Amino acid sequence: MTRLSRPWFWPLGWGGAYLGSVLATRTWLPPAGTRAESLAALLVLGPLVWTAVLAVNDRHDLPSDRRNPRKATAPLVSGALTVADLTRWYAGSVLAALAVAAMAGPAFLTGTALVLLLGHLYSAPPVRLKARPGADVAVNALVVGVLGPLAGWSLHRPVGAYPLVLAVLGLLLAAALYLPTTVLDADADRFAGDATSAVRWRPVTCYRAGLLLWTSATALWLVCCHLGMLVERDSWWLQTATAPALILGYAAGTRRPTIARMAVIVVAFAVPAGDFLLACVTVPVSVLP
Repeated sequence: MTRLSRPWFWPLGWGGAYLGSVLATRTWLPPAGTRAESLAALLVLGPLVWTAVLAVNDRHDLPSDRRNPRKATAPLVSGALTVADLTRWYAGSVLAALAVAAMAGPAFLTGTALVLLLGHLYSAPPVRLKARPGADVAVNALVVGVLGPLAGWSLHRPVGAYPLVLAVLGLLLAAALYLPTTVLDADADRFAGDATSAVRWRPVTCYRAGLLLWTSATALWLVCCHLGMLVERDSWWLQTATAPALILGYAAGTRRPTIARMAVIVVAFAVPAGDFLLACVTVPVSVLP
């Protein structure tokens, strides 16, 4: 189960949902009346969705995974699980995710179903969005950057009230973080015939596109802060001070990307993100009633 669901991926779902929850409630912890829904969301966005998504991914990525040193411990590659095992795990985790998501409300259930559908379309033929350059980045950016935060928000407020600028920010940031990962696996994907973004375009093109996306997101983030579009606060000095460092750090870390370097970039981004959430909790949020 651990090899299949990769617990180190779970924080990607939890982090976005937590940000959305804090934005919606302006409190660090969910209100007392929503604790059961929040626990259900924690289970869905962690082990259940990731097991489903990775089971179908492992099943259809076997040709490239066999050529990829990073995937040597994948359960299908190592022989720990068979194709039949993955099929059973996929079906069971999909049903469990939908059942538990229903406890968190209809909006959360709808979002969960959408994520599971996108996960299937990403990996499984004939659609296999992973092998369609641009679409591979877009689907991951949508799931992690938009649907993740929106999941946490939906537990407390209507989906239609989610700030559009945050959806745009999420798309830009998640796309910038995903693009370098396509470069990591380009050789194995090329051998398997998967035309990912890094296979279709040169790594330097992906690098420049990622840097442009990251810089654009950082600029939009600063505009939102200083114009009080989301939170009105007298000083945003930490955001202003860290912005150049974030851009330089991304530029340096993704020139020759590794998982460790990408993790450092995410941790660095957590500094201004934490400061932003602190502002959400301590001062009024202008776009919310």
